[in-house]
Amino acid sequence: MGKFLKYVRSIPLYLQIVISLGFAVVLGIALGAGNASPEMRTLIAQLALPSSLILKALRTLATPLILLAVLHSFMTASIPGNSGRKLSLLLITNTLAAIAIGLGVANVMQPGHWGKVAIAPSSQTLGKSLDPWGLLNDMVPDSVVKPLVDNNVLQLIFVALAFGIVLRGIKAKQIEEGLTDYKPIEQTISILFDSVIGILHWVINWVPLAVFGIVAKTIALEGFEPFKKLGALVIAVLVGLCLQACYYLLRIKLGSWVSPMQFLRQGSDPLITAFSTASSTATMPITYEALIHKFKLRESSASLGSLVGSNFNNDGTALYEAMAALFISQLLGYELSVPQQITVMLTSIVASVGAAGIPEAGLVTMTLVFSSVGLPTEYIALLITVDWFLDRARTAINVMGDMTVSCLLDGKSKASDLYSMNDAKLE
Repeated sequence: MGKFLKYVRSIPLYLQIVISLGFAVVLGIALGAGNASPEMRTLIAQLALPSSLILKALRTLATPLILLAVLHSFMTASIPGNSGRKLSLLLITNTLAAIAIGLGVANVMQPGHWGKVAIAPSSQTLGKSLDPWGLLNDMVPDSVVKPLVDNNVLQLIFVALAFGIVLRGIKAKQIEEGLTDYKPIEQTISILFDSVIGILHWVINWVPLAVFGIVAKTIALEGFEPFKKLGALVIAVLVGLCLQACYYLLRIKLGSWVSPMQFLRQGSDPLITAFSTASSTATMPITYEALIHKFKLRESSASLGSLVGSNFNNDGTALYEAMAALFISQLLGYELSVPQQITVMLTSIVASVGAAGIPEAGLVTMTLVFSSVGLPTEYIALLITVDWFLDRARTAINVMGDMTVSCLLDGKSKASDLYSMNDAKLE
């Protein structure tokens, strides 16, 4: 048994999910493929138990994980003053563009309206309305731990940013004074962050079982109709990601000495690696190597974009979360208003901060995005069946965003051109 479990763990997660999908389809067809007998329906409904437990675990981990990820990013990232301001501007504009593209594509293509899906009604309140003054009043929690207990996104954002900014200021001041009192706090945050990531890995290891259960149950009770709608979501997300890639190439053309074709040719290794591994963190060394040795960027530009920016730059994930929120709202026949879509945008921005090192980050942070506008988080289970593929596509866009930021930081002149100009002036 031990050898069997060890062998299963050696199989990549995406391949485990694909195998689970195959077995689930067979079982779903065997159980009726939409025409299940009444006496079997209670038993079939229990197949969704693993996905329900995993979603509860993800909701439990989401708030402490994002809090620690933001604190860890603020404490460990090394950002010079002037470059830091330019980097921050590039990151925020790229992320805003990604979410705007995602919302735009979801509103135009309306993937949630393609076909019909019958899902049991939720007890959760659907569609919170946006009250700007109430939102501002609710942003400051009654206690520091309240956002963690209530899974309150806005209060979590306030606490995370407040502590992150202050701790970073204390660290900078102590470094100037030659003090090291900040190190125990930094180490504690790192240990806690790694601990929660470790627990998350345990949860993620059970995702194939959740996929098996939810797919088998859905096919048995409803046939293949729901997956036509998921196909619409996949198409819409891929369209959105392609538009985001075009946006990057346009920015490269207008703001960097690197040409778009050169960018695609020399950045192929990081992009392929990102799609293969579905991990921005695992791709980071390859991205940095390509920026230095293939692109020939300055070391400062390459390191800021690929090493620092990757902790904050998760445009593909933010785009997907925004589209997923609209997709589920359309699925339920509820249209999110413009203010609610703005709430989705703001939550997606903050939820994506520090998510690069989080496995299956989209599933984790999506619970926060859904909660911000009152969408039932149990519907995320439906997305797990296609998330293994979309995760790879959006990771490639995340890495493409890192490379774009590095190229834009490098400016419109090569380092070698500047040296040549300086030499000519000296002569």
